[in-house]
Amino acid sequence: MTARDTGELDVTSTPQWMRLLSLGVPGRIAELFDADPERAATWQVSVGDLRIDYSKHLIDSPILEALVEVAEAMGVAQWRDAMMGGELINSTEDRAVLHTALRAPKDVEVLYEGRNVVADVHAVRAQMARYAHKIRQDRKITDVVNIGIGGSDLGPAMVTDALWAYCDPQIRSHFVSNVDGSEMVRTLRDLDPERTMFIVVSKTFTTMETLINAHTARAWIVASLGVDAVPAHFAAVSTNLDAAAKFGIPAEQVFGFWDWVGGRYSVASAVGLSVMIAIGPEAFDDMCAGMHLMDRHFSEAPLASNGPVLMALIGLWYVDVMGYGAKAVLPYAREMTRFPAYLQQLDMESNGKSVRRDGQAVSVATGPVIWGEPGTNGQHAFYQLLHQGTQIVPVDFIGFAQPGYRQGPRGDVGNAIGLSDIRHDVHQDALIANMFAQAEALAFGRLRPEDPHRSFGGDRPSTMILAPALTPSVLGQLIALYEHLVFVQGVVWGINSFDQWGVELGKELAAGILEEFAHPQEVTRQDRESGRDGSTRAAIEWYLEHRLPQAVD
Repeated sequence: MTARDTGELDVTSTPQWMRLLSLGVPGRIAELFDADPERAATWQVSVGDLRIDYSKHLIDSPILEALVEVAEAMGVAQWRDAMMGGELINSTEDRAVLHTALRAPKDVEVLYEGRNVVADVHAVRAQMARYAHKIRQDRKITDVVNIGIGGSDLGPAMVTDALWAYCDPQIRSHFVSNVDGSEMVRTLRDLDPERTMFIVVSKTFTTMETLINAHTARAWIVASLGVDAVPAHFAAVSTNLDAAAKFGIPAEQVFGFWDWVGGRYSVASAVGLSVMIAIGPEAFDDMCAGMHLMDRHFSEAPLASNGPVLMALIGLWYVDVMGYGAKAVLPYAREMTRFPAYLQQLDMESNGKSVRRDGQAVSVATGPVIWGEPGTNGQHAFYQLLHQGTQIVPVDFIGFAQPGYRQGPRGDVGNAIGLSDIRHDVHQDALIANMFAQAEALAFGRLRPEDPHRSFGGDRPSTMILAPALTPSVLGQLIALYEHLVFVQGVVWGINSFDQWGVELGKELAAGILEEFAHPQEVTRQDRESGRDGSTRAAIEWYLEHRLPQAVD
């Protein structure tokens, strides 16, 4: 029996779902704590370095037990095992989903089509390490520009920023994703072509935005150093060796990955080459080890004490029963600034679906809107809505006992610029005190009947994830935690979390419009009007009239 044969596709047709709905909403969060003096101690799970506290939720024990039964009925365990075993669970593309193999140790065997893919992964990682060591040791390159979009940008950019304290201070990392030319111009304006290299990340070497940016970078190098300099200043992460060679990138500087790796799950693959150059192969390996630690917990722990499963089921409760359609991820660490954006793609591209695997419409809400900002900045922006707004937004708080600038090879940077440990303590104490206070205020509020403007209703739920420090391993654990959370929710909703057809239509239409921009005189009025709505047609005509004059070849 394969995973496709297990579980229901429509969760609402199961008796477990009906039992869940029959339980109703429990009392207030304060009442739940009063009823269970041990709630704070028992409603938390430790996974690796992470302490996940889920006690401040509008959920009691019967509801949590019913949620676990729903997961069992929908075959979460079977689908998990199928994913990690290489079954073709990405049904619409007939592909396996094996990002967990990217971080498996060398002695683990994962067979796909009769081949141990873990051996292939480590062969590519060794190639990456050799190249990264060369760049880091030669000291000829001071700036590395990663050119990619989607997972080919969000993953490397997020990890490099998060692990700033582990980055080589003599190599600056830059990330260009947007096809907006301003992004490339602002990146290149202060760089020295002689000391800059580019990594072009595109599996097929055909992604429009990435290729436009890559050819702009190539023209910049050629204008300054000549065409013969291209091989020394470009590497590629791609499976299209011919296209990379035509661009001017030698085969030994092309790093491959596989169709069983989705872009938003790919940072532990060659897509993370810029990360490895920044933090070094050893720290990169530590990040992968942290991911694998979470993978093992997810695959081995019972559902009722499984960190990713519990977070996923609590999220399902809010989306499908309580009707809360959004979730805020609020890391209290400057280094985690890009983490909410990373999770936006991971979650919303994976589970922003309205059709089940069998092609039928879903019968429940899926995919919450994910958003967030780091630290106390958000408190002076949108926390007003979180505390007193009409929309309830569950929150994930993420915090660390030790500040990021005290970690890694750059951990003495505070002292180096003249800040004492006392100042360090003041900053971190204030940061974490604010996080704890916000979670407390959201959950328990403060009622003032005599002054409704200053009254806080409470019952605003949150999860709190704590770790001693933001190390490469801890970051890997956090990434894998949310990956598996998204997977569990997709299984319960009966959807395929590993395709992304929703991005295709806009790309297809953009290609046609771009052709019109390139050859407006060759498009007859009849061609322009066929199949094009009046609003878009008017916008095209306006743009052609107002854009800059086109260069003549």
